[in-house]
Amino acid sequence: MEEKVKKAAALKYERGKDRAPRLVAKGTGPIAEKIVELARENGVEVLEDKELVEFLVALDVGQEIPPELYKAVAEVLAYVYRVTRRRTP
Repeated sequence: MEEKVKKAAALKYERGKDRAPRLVAKGTGPIAEKIVELARENGVEVLEDKELVEFLVALDVGQEIPPELYKAVAEVLAYVYRVTRRRTP
């Protein structure tokens, strides 16, 4: 049985500054694990979406997400916002 290689991508979006979320990190294997570890250590919400990460790791770091990913990324951002809001008193 083939072992799945872990993949991770990190997005950043600054309202009023960015036109669209931008890929700020990506990696596979140990690099992916480090991205997830650093996110969790810094209180950044981590969401697993195998289909979306496949598209994201194909982008160049620093690249804005393409319009065809807007809907999927908007759903992720909405989820993160809801979870973050629940944690904030």
